[in-house]
Amino acid sequence: MTTMSELNLTVNKTVPAPPEKVFNAWLDPEMLVKFMVPMEGAYVSDAKVDAREGGSFSFMFMDGDNQLPHSGTYQTIDRHSRLVFSWQSPFSVDGSTVSLSFTPNGDNATDVELYHEKFADEDSRNNHNSGWTSILDNLSRSF
Repeated sequence: MTTMSELNLTVNKTVPAPPEKVFNAWLDPEMLVKFMVPMEGAYVSDAKVDAREGGSFSFMFMDGDNQLPHSGTYQTIDRHSRLVFSWQSPFSVDGSTVSLSFTPNGDNATDVELYHEKFADEDSRNNHNSGWTSILDNLSRSF
């Protein structure tokens, strides 16, 4: 049997922008509203960011009439290369974290690797995999 601490996922995407722009998008509330959308027909409102280690972020994910608050605390901010934050949502478990790595790919692209660890069950992990894939696709279209 797989325990929740063993459940994780990795999503990779090449984004057509330099690492500085891609990294900074994750710390910019105006950009978060544009790309942090895990499914068609939903949107994000009310994004707030305190972009420092120990600072936090929050936003409201809207799916029809459902309001789903999301938040986290920045654990690591290594400018333009690595970002780590806790992940709290109605579907997360205590200790869930997201790590992002940003690697230059040529002159004007960035390879983004998103690693999310700790899920309640395989269904939650699979739903998050789909959501993060959509979010990275949206991020790629934002440039």
